[in-house]
Amino acid sequence: MMQKQLENIFRGKKILVTGGTGCIGSEIVRSVLKYGPEVIRIFSNDENATFQMMQETDSNGTKLMHEIANRRFLIGDIRDKERVLLAMEDIDIVYHAAALKHVPLCEYNPFEAIKTNVLGTQNVIEAALESGVDRVISISTDKAVNPVSTMGATKLLAEKLIIDANEGKGSKPTIFSSVRFGNVSFSRGSVIPLFEEQIRQKRPITITNPEMTRYMMSVSDTIELVFKATHLAKGGEVFILKMPVVKLGDLIDVIIEVYTEKYHNKKESIEKRIIGLRPGEKMFEELMTESEAAVAFETDDMLIIPPQLSMPSINYTI
Repeated sequence: MMQKQLENIFRGKKILVTGGTGCIGSEIVRSVLKYGPEVIRIFSNDENATFQMMQETDSNGTKLMHEIANRRFLIGDIRDKERVLLAMEDIDIVYHAAALKHVPLCEYNPFEAIKTNVLGTQNVIEAALESGVDRVISISTDKAVNPVSTMGATKLLAEKLIIDANEGKGSKPTIFSSVRFGNVSFSRGSVIPLFEEQIRQKRPITITNPEMTRYMMSVSDTIELVFKATHLAKGGEVFILKMPVVKLGDLIDVIIEVYTEKYHNKKESIEKRIIGLRPGEKMFEELMTESEAAVAFETDDMLIIPPQLSMPSINYTI
């Protein structure tokens, strides 16, 4: 997107980012700040991550994050609707990035995943409607497509809640849409930092299955998708970036090549240990279901699933 378009979206606006100290949320914060918002509220239940982000300097390296007037750091949990409602007062745009995202943890703590990913999302929706927010962009995942995991199932329900919120809002002006990510390279919980650390420590690389495939995107790709969705959203859509699919075995070969050189290890000394699929994992991820693919719009770099409860004639041009 052109800088002028982004300035038109964000300049003078009040922004809330839930999960604002996480890998994606914090990058949304840093990116939005380039375009002159009146205020950006960084909402997180992670005290340590919030404190660390407060110590970051601005682009000139002169001021700390918490010293700059248009930044507000808020400790809170999306499970607490009253706190969410307070955080959302006078807000124009909400980026909903708060979630429980780790598949194994959600498998072993399913109701906690429901309380955050489903009930927490409903709290965000209700607070946005009560506060008269202009638009809400919710962060989802390809694991919501034909889910086999608790995490994927809860994120699918979150997508459905966002779609329903847009359909059932009546005369209220708030636009609700979702973006669906693949695996974000180098994000917290990504396999790449895990494999790097195993190589650095000269430990075996633990592989679930070398034939497993995953859709991959960079952190900058996620921001591009989020911003395009903010610009294009009419309400109820799911926006998906076109992205490459990677076989885990091929990814590991590249990682070994790069990081054995970095840490001065011998490639032949690296052991690959196949551990099998963990609970809730799929061999092959998907970007959309067959029914979604049948109605999706396609642009040069995106797939856009329109709301299927009501199928309006919409033209998505940037």
